[in-house]
This record gives sequence, C-alpha cells and structure tokens, in this order.
Amino acid sequence: MSKVIAVFNQKGGVGKTTTNVNLSASIGKIGKKVLVLDLDPQGNSTSGYGINKNEVESTIYEVMLDGVEIKEAILKTEFENIDVVASATELSGAEIELTSMENREFILKNAIESVRQEYDYIFIDCPPSLGMLTINCLTAVDSVLIPIQCEYYALEGVSQLMETIKLVKSRLNPNIDIQGVVLSMFDGRANLSIQVVEEVKKYFKGSVYTTLIPRNVRLAEAPSHGKPALYYDARCKGAEAYMELAEEFIDLEEDII
Repeated sequence: MSKVIAVFNQKGGVGKTTTNVNLSASIGKIGKKVLVLDLDPQGNSTSGYGINKNEVESTIYEVMLDGVEIKEAILKTEFENIDVVASATELSGAEIELTSMENREFILKNAIESVRQEYDYIFIDCPPSLGMLTINCLTAVDSVLIPIQCEYYALEGVSQLMETIKLVKSRLNPNIDIQGVVLSMFDGRANLSIQVVEEVKKYFKGSVYTTLIPRNVRLAEAPSHGKPALYYDARCKGAEAYMELAEEFIDLEEDII
C-alpha cells in the first residue's frame, strides 16, 4: 500500500531537506519505490538529487498551476528507486496565484492520485512556512514527518505546527497523522543535545524515532555534489544514521500493517 508523507517544520535550519533527501534515498536503497516532490521554492531537494531546476521542462509549479499531468513532470534519477518532481523558483509566487483557484487546497492531492499506486512512498519536501503550498501538502498526505534539531530552541514553533496539523485534520484531511519525529544535528558530547532529546521525547511521547542523526561534515558536503550522503560517502556517520533511520522507518511501517 502506498503512503504519502510530508516532511515539514516551518522553522528553518532543522534538517528538513537533509532528512527528505537522505531518508528517501535510503528507503530507495532498501528496495522501496519512492517519489520525491519538491514543493519548497528554494529547490534544495531537487539540487540534492543532482537536478538543475533551471533545465527542467515541467516542474511541480506547472503541475499545480498549469494543469500539467504529474506523470509528465516525473524525472528518473541515477539513484536506486528514486524519482523526483522538481521545484521551481516560480513557486515563491504560487501562494498568491493559488488563492483565486477553485478547490485550491486539494490541487496537489488531486495531482498525486494518478501516480500514487506506482510508488511505495511519496515524500513531499514542504516549504518552511505556513502558506497555501503547505496547506496543499498537508491536505494531500497521510502523515507528517517532523525533523527537529538538537539545539536550544528545538521546540520553538512546534505548538504552532501542531495547531496547523490539527486545523487541517478538522477541516480538510481527517486522516492526517504524525508519522514520527526525527532528531537531527545531534552531538553526543554536548549536554544540551541530550537534554533536547529528552525534552522532545516528553513532548511527542511515543512518536520520536530512536535513531539520532549526528552532526556530520560529509552529510553537509553531499548536497553540493548533487548526491544523497549514501551515494557520496556511504561510510560516513551521517549516511549510516539515515540508513539506520530508514530501516527503523520500514520496520515500524510493517508492524502497523
């Protein structure tokens, strides 16, 4: 059964795109077929998979605003079991364009339906804001994966994020759920990181993944080479952590089934 997941946190710098790219790549490596939708105008998931968004004919913008079939926008990548629908810089103005459209909250959901059954997982990299693009994401998905950094203001904005999910659940998507919380930028030598882990676990109770994503230079370097860390340096701690997270993710999914 296919599942659509939003990778979302409206706070910047939490490892949202890093998690989207590296978790999806690791799940693909395990053997699951994955589609990545880049709905962030910055397009970092697109470039993280080695795609130049300026050279792409049809992007998620054309799918949502011009009625292009999503199948026409899907790009095959060189990475195992990974397809991508690229972002576009025009997305930054899409918020205004969407407001006048009929059934505007359901545009992405309707677009995804035609390809949903062709993939095991569809991951959406959401914009780091609470606008119409994000509402489209949350309306289209089954669940939300929340990356949180192990830093002092870790839970800042989380209550607003949860309020948004609650609002979408009550009005637009009654089936939306929390997929899980990924703790990133963990430094085992720092007391603060350990305290943040405990704080986040208390807040989210049983929803936090056991796997912690460490601060890692190779993980930070990988996007500039247009590769997930797994394909840039499979032995680095960051790549190993995301593979471990992917295995935990799949195990939990299979337990639910």
